[in-house]
Amino acid sequence: MQTVTAPFSSLSGATGWINSGPLTQADLKGKVVLVDFWTYSCINCLRSLPYMRAWADKYKDAGLVVIGVHSPEFGFEAELPKVERAVRRFGVTYPVALDGNHAIWNAFHNEYWPAHYFIDAQGRIRHTHFGEGNYDRSEQWIRELLAERNSGSMPRTATSVHAEGIEQAADFSQARSPETYLGYSRAERFGSPEGLKPDAARVYPAPALNALNLWALSGKWNDHAQFAELQTAGGRILYRFHARDLHLVLGPGKSGKTVRFRITIDGHPPGESHGVDTDAEGNGTVVDYRLYQLVRQKGTVTDRLFTIEFLDPGVQAFAFTFG
Repeated sequence: MQTVTAPFSSLSGATGWINSGPLTQADLKGKVVLVDFWTYSCINCLRSLPYMRAWADKYKDAGLVVIGVHSPEFGFEAELPKVERAVRRFGVTYPVALDGNHAIWNAFHNEYWPAHYFIDAQGRIRHTHFGEGNYDRSEQWIRELLAERNSGSMPRTATSVHAEGIEQAADFSQARSPETYLGYSRAERFGSPEGLKPDAARVYPAPALNALNLWALSGKWNDHAQFAELQTAGGRILYRFHARDLHLVLGPGKSGKTVRFRITIDGHPPGESHGVDTDAEGNGTVVDYRLYQLVRQKGTVTDRLFTIEFLDPGVQAFAFTFG
């Protein structure tokens, strides 16, 4: 993969900044910089945020600057108020460059969320890491680059991170379900024999989902390129999955009104296996465009049939992710 040779000048492509004014090559001269490409509805990005926050705080006096480059995957993630709410929600206090047009993404020739670029005090990209994990190695790279910079105030010990809720590390040994998009441009494994009808309202009957990782719509939906939009109350989405955690990216739709929902696992309320955005009876509400954690299974993880029923119309559903 190609890498940009002048990373700091690439930041001039930002469409805005949060927690900072625009950062230039002069501002970052002599600093060790970690650039984190993320987007706020990406579960892989959210699970890496505790490390970004911890490193930004621990090594700031030693000369490290963490910069989050927020490059949207879905259209709603390009809207400044939504990104600002996400930054507050996840306690991000380091500078965030808004990359609404993917100018920085393209300048870095980046292909991944999350993606981490480790830049030395001379402004050279020395290391890269794509995806979650290998945090010990990443921190060692930070410490080595700071040592080269002669950072006398560098902390003696490495960072200990304890993440909870949505940010808790995935159990990849149990996760056998892939990221699944509901919009027709990237939809796969749709379980209804009639298939998806693009950009038109259709009443979908709920099929039997007997094979792992099949999903289906039930009720009247309009399937768009990036999302499925519910036309009438009572619509459902079904997914046969195998993972500890199940997440779904949702938004309240054009009206902006809260959408109530209820989930079941194998036809029963989730009980102790509810996620942070549902209760034991499976109840929850869609109040904003973001990722919702709906299931965190307790005990043995097996194949399950997940169902979410929306009690109000208008919801937009984008993608399932697991962990």
